[in-house]
Amino acid sequence: MHNVVMLSLLVLGLMGLCLGLILAIFSRIFAVRIDPRIEEVAGALAGLNCGVCGYAGCNAMAEALVAGKAHARQCTPGGAAAVKKVSQILGREELPAEPRVAVVKCRGGRDEAREKARYRGVEDCVAIEVLDAGAKSCIYGCLGMGSCVGSCPFGAIRMTANRLPEIVEAKCTACGKCAAMCPRNVIALIPRRQRVYLGCVSREKGKKVKQVCTVGCTACGLCALPAITPSGKVVMKNNLPEFPPDWDDFAAAAEKCPSRCFIIRKV
Repeated sequence: MHNVVMLSLLVLGLMGLCLGLILAIFSRIFAVRIDPRIEEVAGALAGLNCGVCGYAGCNAMAEALVAGKAHARQCTPGGAAAVKKVSQILGREELPAEPRVAVVKCRGGRDEAREKARYRGVEDCVAIEVLDAGAKSCIYGCLGMGSCVGSCPFGAIRMTANRLPEIVEAKCTACGKCAAMCPRNVIALIPRRQRVYLGCVSREKGKKVKQVCTVGCTACGLCALPAITPSGKVVMKNNLPEFPPDWDDFAAAAEKCPSRCFIIRKV
């Protein structure tokens, strides 16, 4: 009996040893070598796994960076600090993106935009746009349901009592998720250095605008006149004034605008 037990233990031991050797051999043959820089680069990114960069998470982004398939500036939450660290790790110069911030290009809240009906339904901007529903008469402006608030991973948007989103610039990383969520393109990203932007996206003009909103751009073109904007940087296009981020002689245009459409930022 004693011999049988010893023999069984010996056989099991040999089998275990053989299996261990086989596993060791196969682990060497099929080993996947991981670049140690990937973990280091992932640690240099924002670490939020927010997907803003276009990849599934920070590790995926790090793999793409090490492989030379991505740029560090795609990590907008990480900003210039992340770009600098990644450049040092990879030993190549990564250029930072221009700092940007989200803005709400509509001033037509509950008090300014005329309502066509009382809306009682799903409070989701995308659903309302698809169903052509909602309360406001303006077909261009903010729907006021606040879907953008939930889309922001940084808590940088809040709804005002006037049912308009408000950007908390100190928290905004310009990830663009709110802009992508907005079905009416009311939220846009502009350079942080830009001092003024237009608070209207309506493509209508004159009376049609005033019928639905008291603060909408009527496409009067006053701001584009040389007497108002000597630099000539404002041009009218699709019934809206367009201007570059470095427009600096905007004071007269902002003051003369009948609807006060220009929003001046503190830069």
